[in-house]
Amino acid sequence: QVQLVASGGALVQPGGSLRLSCAASGSIDSIVAMGWYRQAPGQGRELVATITIGGRINYGDSVKGRSTISRDAAKTTGALQMNNLNPEDVNVYYCHADYSRWGRIWGQGAQHTVSS
Repeated sequence: QVQLVASGGALVQPGGSLRLSCAASGSIDSIVAMGWYRQAPGQGRELVATITIGGRINYGDSVKGRSTISRDAAKTTGALQMNNLNPEDVNVYYCHADYSRWGRIWGQGAQHTVSS
């Protein structure tokens, strides 16, 4: 059984930093990519960042230049560091893992808030 466990939501001050994590279990050898999307109320999911098994990285325009995605050596846990947060970063963040066999699996959403 494949499963993703994401870090919980956080409250961060404007200009602060946030570190997200996402741990995958089950069929690990078939993971081809991991990453995050985010979703504001009434809107579709927006790309935050993804990283492939080969290390290719893609960032969404709204976080490019202030975010870093990485994964551990076992390629089962992804991490996302976001800096210089602003109110537009208030969203529900969803991690995902793409499996060659199962397709895209989503983790539970986590609400992150930026407020002073």
